[in-house]
Amino acid sequence: MIDVDPVTLALEFGGGLAIGALVGFGTKRVAKVLAIVVGIQLMAFRYLESQGIVIVDYERLSAGLVGTGERVDGAATPWLESVLSAVTIGAGFASGFLIGFHRG
Repeated sequence: MIDVDPVTLALEFGGGLAIGALVGFGTKRVAKVLAIVVGIQLMAFRYLESQGIVIVDYERLSAGLVGTGERVDGAATPWLESVLSAVTIGAGFASGFLIGFHRG
């Protein structure tokens, strides 16, 4: 039988909520700056590619992305307790992240 403590679950949820709110708030701020930097970089690379200065091998680029999924393997763990803990922390984190991201 699994020993479920409601106080522990509430603390995990509350901690995940607080951390998620902070991360969500910071993520929105960083995402705005990162979007500008990445956009400028992509425009520069597209310009260099159109001028023939840079050559992109799209076939090799996509082949590396496909091969990544084949290297992932699973490990067996006592899954029920892990899932219960992950759900409470994850739900709190996701809720806090959305609140922080929305308010940020």
